[in-house]
Amino acid sequence: MLTSKHSISAAKPLLERYFWPLLALIWLAATGLDRLWLHLDQRLPAWDQADYLNSALDHGRALGLLAGGSWQGWQPLLDLSPKIPPLASLLNGTVLAIAGDHPDQAAWTLSLWFGLLLLVVALWGRELMGAGLGLGAALLCCLMPLLAELRVDYVLEIPVCASCTWALWLLGRWLEGGKWPQALAAAGAIAAALLIKQSALLVLLLPVLWVSLSALWLGGPRRLQLLAAMALVLALLLPWLQHNLVTTLGGTQRATLESAAREGDPNASSLAGWLWYPKRLPALVGELPLVGGIIGLVVAAWRRYKAKKSWHLPNQQWCWLLGSMAAGALLTVLSPNKDPRYLAPLLPLLALVLARGWLALPLPLLGLGLVVAGGLTASTRARAIERQGTPPEPLEAIVRYLQAQKPMAARTLIVVPSTGSLNQHNVSYYGRRAGGQLVGRQLGNNPAQIPAALASAEQLLLGTGFQGSVGTEAQVFSDSIRNSGLFKLEQSWPKPWGGTFELWQRKQTAPKAKGFADRFPLLAAGLAEGPKGLTPLFDAIGVQHQLDGHRSYQVQVRQQALTQLRRDPNNQQALWSLALLGVLQNRALEAEQWFARLEQLEPQNPWPPAYRAVVLNAAWQPWRARAVADAGQKRSANPVLEGLGDLSGALSGEIWRLGELQKSLPKAVQEVEQQLAK
Repeated sequence: MLTSKHSISAAKPLLERYFWPLLALIWLAATGLDRLWLHLDQRLPAWDQADYLNSALDHGRALGLLAGGSWQGWQPLLDLSPKIPPLASLLNGTVLAIAGDHPDQAAWTLSLWFGLLLLVVALWGRELMGAGLGLGAALLCCLMPLLAELRVDYVLEIPVCASCTWALWLLGRWLEGGKWPQALAAAGAIAAALLIKQSALLVLLLPVLWVSLSALWLGGPRRLQLLAAMALVLALLLPWLQHNLVTTLGGTQRATLESAAREGDPNASSLAGWLWYPKRLPALVGELPLVGGIIGLVVAAWRRYKAKKSWHLPNQQWCWLLGSMAAGALLTVLSPNKDPRYLAPLLPLLALVLARGWLALPLPLLGLGLVVAGGLTASTRARAIERQGTPPEPLEAIVRYLQAQKPMAARTLIVVPSTGSLNQHNVSYYGRRAGGQLVGRQLGNNPAQIPAALASAEQLLLGTGFQGSVGTEAQVFSDSIRNSGLFKLEQSWPKPWGGTFELWQRKQTAPKAKGFADRFPLLAAGLAEGPKGLTPLFDAIGVQHQLDGHRSYQVQVRQQALTQLRRDPNNQQALWSLALLGVLQNRALEAEQWFARLEQLEPQNPWPPAYRAVVLNAAWQPWRARAVADAGQKRSANPVLEGLGDLSGALSGEIWRLGELQKSLPKAVQEVEQQLAK
C-alpha cells in the first residue's frame, strides 16, 4: 500500500504537467468511439431526436446559415422556440451549417457540448484536489452508461449537463470568492442553462437560493453583485420568455404533469416515487464505477479518521459540491415526471465524488477498474448494435421519391403511421434537408378528422401491418382514404418487419382541395359569441395546421382581410380575421389593436374587451389589461370581465384585489364552462 501511495504521489506532477493533453486525449477517445457508433448504428432519428433536429434546422435557416432560409428579424426567430428555449438550437443550427445536415453530421454538436462538460468537470476537480481528480472525473463521465448513450442521442440532456455543471462550478467560485467577475460569470452561465431547457431549474434552483441568501447575509458588495447578477439573468431570459410565456407554461404542464399522469409515474408521496431513481442508479452510472467509488470513499474516510483521530466535515468546496448534488437530487425526485434522462445533469457531480473514491484505491486496482469499466461500456454499445440488427425503414427512399416529383416545392405529407424509424418529425427533417420544403404532419387518431382529410389532403402516407404508437382509429382513417375514390395508390415500399408504406395521391379528377382561407373568416367571426365559438374554431384550425404544415392559408387570409378593410374600415369579419391571426401567430399587441377596433364597433359586446385583456396579459401589460377589463365591465356586466379585471389588477401590483379575485375567478370559470357547453 505504501508503494501505491508513493506511486500516486509521484504521478501528481506528471498529471499536472500533461493535464491539457490528457484531457484532450480523453475527449478525442470518447469522440472517436461515438463516431464509430454512429457509423455502425443504422437507426433513424426517432420522435424526440427528429424534433430537436428540426428545431436546429429551423434556427439555422432563421439565422440565414442554411439553404431555404434567411434572416427575417428577431420576432420570427423567437417564434421558432415556443416551448423549449432557443440557445441549444441556435448553436446546433450553426453546427449544421458547418458540419452538414445528415443526422450523423449533426451529432458533432453533441461532441462539442460533451467537450465543454469534460472541461468543466476537469477544472472543477483540479480545483478541489488536483489534476488527478479532474482527469479521473472526466474519465468517469466517459464511462457512465447513461452519459455514453446521451452522447449519441440527439436530445438536450448533454447540453443541459454541460451548462448546469458550468453554472454550479461558477456559483461555487462566487460563493467562496465574492468578486464581481465571478458573480457576472455565474449569472451568464445560469442564464445559458435556462435558455437551453427549463429542467435546468431542477438542478440550479436551490443552489441559486443558497448563494443568494448567503450574499444577503454577508452584505457589503455581495448584495450589489447579487442584484447585478439577477438583472443580467433577467435581461438574457426576458426576450424569449416574454415572447413565449403562454406556450412555455402550456408546454411545461404537458411535459410534466400530463406526461406523468399518462405514463403512470409514481409521485413523491409514495415510497416507489422516492426509490424510482436510486433503483436505476447502478445501471445509469455503471456498477463498477459506482461500487469502486463508494469503496474508495470509505477507505479515504477511514484514512482521514486515523490521521486526525476524529471525524471532520469536508471543506467549503466539497460541501458546495455535495450540497448542490443533494439539492438537485431532491427536486428531481419531487418532480412528477420520471425519466432516466432527468438524472443526467447530476452525474457529472457524482463523477467528481466517485473519482475521489477511486483515487484512494491502490494504483494497480485503480488501473484495472478503469480498464474493465471501459470494456463494459464498449461491450454494452456493441450488444446494442447487435440487438438492433434491423434494416432501417425506407424513410429516405420515400423522401427522395417525393422530392423528385417537385423539388423544393412547399408541400405537406400526411403521415398516419408513427414509429421510431418513420414518423411526422423525421419526415419533416429529411424532407427539409438541403433546402427542401417537404414537411410531415400526422392525422388519423380521430375519426372526426376524416371529412377534412377527404376534402383537403393532397398526399398521404398510409401503412399496413404494425402502425406504431397510433391507435386503432388510424385503421378507420386509412380505410376511409383508400375507399373514398378520391385518391390513388401511387407507390409503396416494404417495411422491414412485414407490411408496406403506401403513398396515396389525390386524383386529378377528384374535387379540388378546399382552401381553408375561405372558411377562416366565418370561423373567426364566431369569436363574437364568446367561448362557445372557440371549440369549432380551434378544432378546425388544429386539423388545418396538420393538412397545411406551412400554414400558407394565413397569407391569403391577411391579404383578403386588409383588402376588405380598405374598402370598408368597419368590416367586422375582416377585423375578427386579423385579430385571430395575431393570436395564432403569437403577435399579442397586433391582435390587441384589432380587438380594440372591434370593441369600438360593438361597445355592448363583452367579448372583444375580454379577448383584448387576455392578449394584453400575454404581452406582459397587465395594467392595460386591467383598465380594458374594468371599462368593459362597466359597459356590460360580465363575470369573465370581472375576473379578468381582478386578475390583471393583481398582476399589475394591486394586491388588494386578491380578495376580490378569490370570488370573481370561480364565477368567470363557471361562465366559460357554461358557454362551452352550449
